[in-house]
This record gives sequence, C-alpha cells and structure tokens, in this order.
Amino acid sequence: MPSGSRPNIVYICSDQHSFRYTGYAGHPLVKTPNMDRIAKNGTVFANTYCGSPVCTPGRACLMTGMYSSDVGSYCNSTPWDGSHPTWGTRLSRNGYQCHATGKFDLNEFERGFIETDVGNGHCRNPDITSLFRNPLCMRWNERDNVNGSPREKRHKDSARTQTCLDFIAQTRPGIDGPWLYFLGLSQPHPKFVALQEYWDLYPLDEIDLPDVRDDDLENMNLVYQGIRNFKRIATPIPEDRIRRARAGYYGLISELDEYIGQVYDALEAAGELENTIFIYTSDHGESLGEHGLWLKNNLYENAAHVPLVMCGPGIPSGKVIETPVAHVDLAATLLDWAGSDEQSELRGHSLIPLLEDRDGPHPGWAYTESHSEGNCTGSFSIRKGDWKYIHFQWYQGLLFNLKEDPGEFDNRIDDPACAEVLNDLKAILASQVDTEQVTRDAFEAQDRVVRGLAEGKTEEEFAALLQKRLGEGQARALAMKYVGGIG
Repeated sequence: MPSGSRPNIVYICSDQHSFRYTGYAGHPLVKTPNMDRIAKNGTVFANTYCGSPVCTPGRACLMTGMYSSDVGSYCNSTPWDGSHPTWGTRLSRNGYQCHATGKFDLNEFERGFIETDVGNGHCRNPDITSLFRNPLCMRWNERDNVNGSPREKRHKDSARTQTCLDFIAQTRPGIDGPWLYFLGLSQPHPKFVALQEYWDLYPLDEIDLPDVRDDDLENMNLVYQGIRNFKRIATPIPEDRIRRARAGYYGLISELDEYIGQVYDALEAAGELENTIFIYTSDHGESLGEHGLWLKNNLYENAAHVPLVMCGPGIPSGKVIETPVAHVDLAATLLDWAGSDEQSELRGHSLIPLLEDRDGPHPGWAYTESHSEGNCTGSFSIRKGDWKYIHFQWYQGLLFNLKEDPGEFDNRIDDPACAEVLNDLKAILASQVDTEQVTRDAFEAQDRVVRGLAEGKTEEEFAALLQKRLGEGQARALAMKYVGGIG
C-alpha cells in the first residue's frame, strides 16, 4: 500500500463465538486453519470484550463505538436508537464506500452502507423474554438448545459469503477510492446443528466437558443463579447432550472458518492483501456449559470475551497483544485508519498505537454491560490487567484474578488483600456510567416496549403473543397483569 494512502477494509463479524474456541488460541480440539493462518500473518488481541453479551446491544456497541446503553440498546427488544451514527456513516463521510451483507441487528435508521440482504431481525421481532426481568420470568424451551446434531445442507452463511466474494471479484475493481466490506455471519449461534463433514471432525467420545464444580454452583451469585433458572438449565443435563452440543458448536466454528478462508483467499487472488486490512471478531461469546451456564447473557469470560484477529498493511505478523480492549476500540480504530477526526466522539480508543508499540490514548481496560433476558438487575464489568470486576446493581459483585484463576472460581471480592485493586476497578466503572441510572433506564425502556406490545390487545391476544417463548402459564399470568388490569 502506498505511503499515506488509506487501506481498504474487510470486517467479518460472526455470532456467539467465544474466544477460547480456535486453534490459534490453543484449544486442543477446535479446528480453525484459516483463522490460524490469519493470526500467524497478523495480530491477535487476546483479551477483547464485547459491549454486551447478547446480539442486539452487542451489535449496537460494535457498530457505533458507543456503549450499548448510550444508544438505548439493552436487550434483543431494544435496538439501537439512532442517537449516535454507525461507523459506516462516519466512514462514508470520510470518503469510504461501505458495503455490507448479512446480520446487522440494528434498526431502520440510516446506517451508511450499500446493503445486500442485510438482516435486522430483532427490530421487527423483539425477543419478548428480555422484557420480563422484574420479576424474572422463565424461558421454558431454552433448555432444548443444549443438544447437537449433523445436517446435510450448508448454512445460510455460505450465501452471504458468496455475496462478499462477488463484491471482491466484480464490484471492487470499479470503486475509485477506499472501500470497506462488512460481512455479518451467524455461526456458531445455536441451534448447534453442524454440517455433516464438520460434525464428523468431532467424535462424541473425544469431546471435552465443561468445568462445573459443586462448590461453585452451591455458592453462585444470585443473579447468575437466576439466569440458570430462567433458562431451565439448573437441573443437570445428561452428559451425552452436553457432548453433542459442544460437538455441534465446534462443527459450526469449523464451517465458519471455511467461509472466512474463502474471503481471505479471494483477496489474495485479487492482489488486494497488501492494500486491505482484514478483521475477524464476534458479537459475543457462548457459555457452553461452563459454570453450569449455556448460551450468553452473562459476564463470565466465555460469554463476554471474544476473538479479535487482524492482518494487513501496517499490522505486525505473529504478534499477540494482551492489553484488554473492547469493540468500542475497534470502531475508533476504523476511524483512525480512515483519517477521520470523529474519534473523540466515541467511547473507545484507537488500537493503532498498541499495534505499533507506542504510547497512545488507550486506557488499558475494557468495559462490558448486560441488561438482557434472565438478568434480574443490571450488570457491568471492568477488565484491567489480570483483574476483572463484575458489578451487579443491588447485589454483591465478583472479583477475579484471571491469571491465577482463569476459570473464575475464586471470588476475591471480600479479600482485604484485594481492596486496592477493587477500589481502582470500581473507580473506573464509576467514571464511565452511573450504574444505578443505567439499570433503571434499562428496566424503563423494556417496560415501555411491553406496554406498547400490549396496547390495543385483549388479554387472550397478548397471551398468544407471549406463549411461544414463555409457555401458556406465564403468558396468561403476564397478560392478566398488563392487559387484565392488575398491573
């Protein structure tokens, strides 16, 4: 790439890929040869955190560079409110031609992209179980997701990837100026049904099991006990189903890896690698049975800590950066590459100084928040160095030294020896958000959505709307509350 010119960018974001499950991260089973190749040719940010561990608020943060609560997105029923533009809009203002296909999960405001088959499902079909957190309801069929099986047909990500390949081959040559392509893929989101050839890579008798300890379950924080009950996974799940679920998840990742490799190979074939930044990350992680939890919605490492790998001009090869970073920082980095002066409006800080081993504005910590289904209160985390603090509004928090305790089993919140560390992390959190106000704002936003859905409906009609996710009993009780006049 000529000195002083701006790079083209390919940005691939998957759905629900936790940081542990790649070859380059050292997982003993998961096969990701293409991600491993990109990591070898580029830089891995080993401690990257999502904005919120569920699709809609996670992507509101990912696509704007703001905290999800800054843009009114708390759960899969409250999408991005348009109050801050996407980085697509900001890049477009700075001369980039931005294209996108696949999963966005934003809203129907201006997004700044030339779009092909982009999905924003939750703005049209809110995830109603996220609306009933006070008191907490139960998602009666969530337990069914803890299973896995093979399939014969390729995932819809195959067609999305082909759209990106067509862009590289056909549209890209005619663009005068820098361009960005965002490819939103949906794997390894459940159900854990993997393409047969990738399912076969993971024999069930070789599948590792999650680390679930009796004393951890016995003393689990009440908020996360609530999530286990909400998902109907507190009752032990048969080992064969756990193995099948994990095998299916691994198979989904391997199919995803194939599509990532196809895009990388297409850039290489087109002679574009030397001009193009290639980025891979995921909107949030997957608990996969660790701590007796499945899916997402919590701030343990498996759900909040995600992959981030990038390669291209100006990016060192074979480098691993341990500094905790977040998706808001990735947004700021895009603007930095584009030469935009709008970085100061974002919550994040450019990662370029970290890539170049020089001083920069990055504070050395990462922030995440959660207000989604199954959470009886707002939760917030700060990761700095080896330490991670999880704050639950109105409940006791958690403090872990991840170097000594990577599985997050030894809560040091009451350890006097950790008081200075804890106070530092609390001060960082307080400098970013008013946790009580954000918690109240989330509840109020969700309540407005409930009342909007109930407006004009009979008790029976509202119950019918709720029944698929909540089951008949809860649906009737909630309809009685919101429509029947006892709420």
